[in-house]
Amino acid sequence: MLPNLDGIMAVYAPDVVAFDAFPPRKYVGVAAYRKDYEEFFAAYPGPVSSQVSDLTTTVAGSVAYAYGVDLWRATDTQKKTTDMTFRFTDILWKKRGKWFIVHEHVSFPVDPSTGAADFASKP
Repeated sequence: MLPNLDGIMAVYAPDVVAFDAFPPRKYVGVAAYRKDYEEFFAAYPGPVSSQVSDLTTTVAGSVAYAYGVDLWRATDTQKKTTDMTFRFTDILWKKRGKWFIVHEHVSFPVDPSTGAADFASKP
């Protein structure tokens, strides 16, 4: 069973710009970013869990930013479970009393000697 994509996407502004850890480099608009999530969850139908750590948030009026580390444990179509540790930064805007992510940047550290993503990145 796929996660509730409507619930996930409800936190994003309609005109969100996202730089995800997976290609393409840039997603513009909630429909494009939703497609990215749909493709991820098709490859990893579950179970999928997320654990955020090192979360820092700052609010200044109707604008805020947050950053941290997000460990996803995801099970693929072959029932293999993979841990993926992402870094993320979100910029949020409060509109009509609700916070929306207007920009998101998600990435993995990369080992420059191999060019490989470090899915298990440690501090």
